Amino acid sequence: MKKIKILGTGCKRCRQLAENAESAAKNLGIDYELEKVTDLNEIVQFGVMITPALVVDDQVKASGKVLSPDDIGKILE
Repeated sequence: MKKIKILGTGCKRCRQLAENAESAAKNLGIDYELEKVTDLNEIVQFGVMITPALVVDDQVKASGKVLSPDDIGKILE
């Protein structure tokens, strides 16, 4: 099971990244768990200074941009 985290304060871009990540995981048909992390202290612990950020299996894969479902799919494969 892939553990996907979206780091951000809940802004429009953060919500869009979460939707794109969920769409990518569903398109691939993989088992996943999606968590939205809004606590700034926890976000900083990942070393992220610009949100939104995508974390897969506790590794930061992107920050500061909204990846498309296709781009996220490539990361999840």
